[in-house]
Amino acid sequence: MKLKRLMLSVFLFAVYALGNLASAENYTLWINGRTGGGVVGDYNSFTYWGPSSTAAGVNKKSVNWDGYNSISSQNSKVRDALDCFCTGSNWCYIATHSAGDLMLGYTLANYGSSSRMKKNAVANSSGQCGNSDGTAQTGWNIKWVRAASGAGGGSELSDVGSWALSEPLVKDLKTTTSRAMYNHNNTANVWFYMYAGAKGTLYSGILPGQDDEAIAYHSSGGVSGSGGQSLCNPSDWFCNDLNLGTAANEGGSTKWSYHSVSFRDDNESYNHYTNGNWQGIVGVVRSAMVNNAL
Repeated sequence: MKLKRLMLSVFLFAVYALGNLASAENYTLWINGRTGGGVVGDYNSFTYWGPSSTAAGVNKKSVNWDGYNSISSQNSKVRDALDCFCTGSNWCYIATHSAGDLMLGYTLANYGSSSRMKKNAVANSSGQCGNSDGTAQTGWNIKWVRAASGAGGGSELSDVGSWALSEPLVKDLKTTTSRAMYNHNNTANVWFYMYAGAKGTLYSGILPGQDDEAIAYHSSGGVSGSGGQSLCNPSDWFCNDLNLGTAANEGGSTKWSYHSVSFRDDNESYNHYTNGNWQGIVGVVRSAMVNNAL
């Protein structure tokens, strides 16, 4: 009788474990930048990026915030998404664009070690999910981040007023403000893989070094320091190179911790803009998510 009870207990435990394993999912979260466009709270609204039918990683979700107000005031929208899809047995791959990099960096630096309730990945109209089992965990389950034209270091277009200065987000995007906003070295041990575009022409006199018309290499390359460095492709003899990986750049500038340059636009082929069709530097990251966010 005892043996039967033991076998029954082992069987029930195995069924429970398999049930939990079966419910585990990977998700791909896309965090927009300035101007927004997607419906806030609707994780299937991909207006900012392009057609929702386009492949963009396993179980893709659009983490929409308004792209206008300050990082701090909109941050709860991102935390809601991370709670929904990146807790419990679920894990996330994350892609960001432009100010989405600043938003996620701020989130991880300030909340990446906080206590989070495990959620059931079933969102209401506000983008919030219910609790799964009533237990909590520390931080979120994030495999890695790929940042298209990351604005964690800000943009000189904000510094000089090329964007509407009435926008609260534009004030956050000033280079000195964004770089002092949080500890960029504190990513809760999550790696940021940076994708830097260089098809910049219109604002070449404002943005230092190579740029994609909105963000210069010092930011899209995750380069540390209090101000923007002038960094370029190896073909430019008059500017220090942005080096790939975690290596220090030519001239000695370094990347923030857990930041690595995965793509440098040596052929100057990719600008900043999605054009409503997953284009520009976002297209490069989308391909990487399709191939690696599985």
